[in-house]
Amino acid sequence: MTEYAPALKNPPTSPEVGLFATCLVDLMRPSVGFATVKLLEDAGCRVSVPEAQTCCGQPAYNSGDSADARDIAKNVIAVFEGFDYVVAPSGSCAGMISHHYPHLLKDDAAWKARAEALAAKTFELVAFLADVMQADISPPDLGVTATYHDSCSGLRELGIKAQPRALLGKVGGLTLVEGDIPETCCGFGGLFCVKYPDISEKMVDAKADDILATGADLLLAGDLGCLMNMAGRLKGRGASVQARHVAEVLAGMTDQPAIGEADEDTA
Repeated sequence: MTEYAPALKNPPTSPEVGLFATCLVDLMRPSVGFATVKLLEDAGCRVSVPEAQTCCGQPAYNSGDSADARDIAKNVIAVFEGFDYVVAPSGSCAGMISHHYPHLLKDDAAWKARAEALAAKTFELVAFLADVMQADISPPDLGVTATYHDSCSGLRELGIKAQPRALLGKVGGLTLVEGDIPETCCGFGGLFCVKYPDISEKMVDAKADDILATGADLLLAGDLGCLMNMAGRLKGRGASVQARHVAEVLAGMTDQPAIGEADEDTA
C-alpha cells in the first residue's frame, strides 16, 4: 500500500493547494467547493482551482476499464503535480488519487514516480485541515443535534475517523450523536447503486433507520455521493433530517437549502 501521508511533517508556510473539486461538487453542490476554499484560505493556504481538471477516473476504474482510468489519471497528475498539496472535499476521490493511481501506473516507467509523488501530497479536506495544517478553525455557532456518517473510502482507505469529529467539536451549540452503525456503507458506492439497486436500497434503508434513531436534526458526512443517497431516502420517508457536507458546517455556509431541499427562490 502506498504510504498515505508522508508529507505531514513540516508543511510549507502558506502552501499552494490545488483544489480537486470533484464531479459531484461541481455539478450538484458547488457550495461545498466554495466552503472548501474558505476553509483552506482561512487555514493559510493559497488555493487554485485548475480549469483543466476532470473526473478522478474512479467510475472507469471501478468498472474495470483500466485503460481509460490510466488516461484520466495521467491528466489529473499533469494538472496537479505542480502544487504543494492537492485537496479534495471527498474521501472517495482523494482515495482514488492517493491509493489507486500508483497501482494503475506501476508498470509505466514514465508515470509511476509521478503518480506516487502526487499520491503522497493528496489529502481529503478534513484530514488535511486537522493533520497537515492543524487548522485552528472557528466555526459559527449552529445550535443543532447532528450525526456523522463515515464514508467507506474516507474511513477504510484513508483512516479518517477522529478528524471530522474533532473539527465538529469546535462548532458551538452542535451536539454530535453517534448512530449504532456510522461506519456501515450507505449503499451508494458510485456504480454499486446502479449495478445492484435492490441491495443498495436495503443498505440505505438500514442507514436511514439508524439516522432517525439518533434523533438528530442534521446528517453530516465528507462525501457528497453518500449524502445525496441518504438524503434522498430520508426525504422519501418524509423525515425532516437535513443533510449537509461537513465543509459547509465548518465554514459556516449553511444559509442555502440542505441537500435535496428545494430553493424557495426557484421552487
